Amino acid sequence: MSEREIRMEELLQRIDELLNILNMISRDLAEVSKALKATSRSEVVSSGRVQPIEGIPLEFPTDLADMLEFEETEKFIIIKLRRYLGSENFAKIAAIVRDAGGEYISSGKESHFRISKDITS
Repeated sequence: MSEREIRMEELLQRIDELLNILNMISRDLAEVSKALKATSRSEVVSSGRVQPIEGIPLEFPTDLADMLEFEETEKFIIIKLRRYLGSENFAKIAAIVRDAGGEYISSGKESHFRISKDITS
């Protein structure tokens, strides 16, 4: 083998090692992220606090939030649709609402999402 081939082989081996390290870091970050999300949700739920409406729109990416209208009642944060969402956007919004402890209320033109302001429920 020539010196150039040996050097190339060493470089390829180092690249493989770096890729393995990056994969391990990625898995570790995913685990830490899941743990932090679980911890923050359980702390919020166990505190018995009331969820403010101001934080709810921030849970949505801007493109989705622009499709929604947010209202506050005594017990719920109501999220109404400004326009037709399509199935993909609807699924994304439904997932965010579910993660916040909410649900979809199907009632024709009055259909909406709602999230309880009482975080313990």
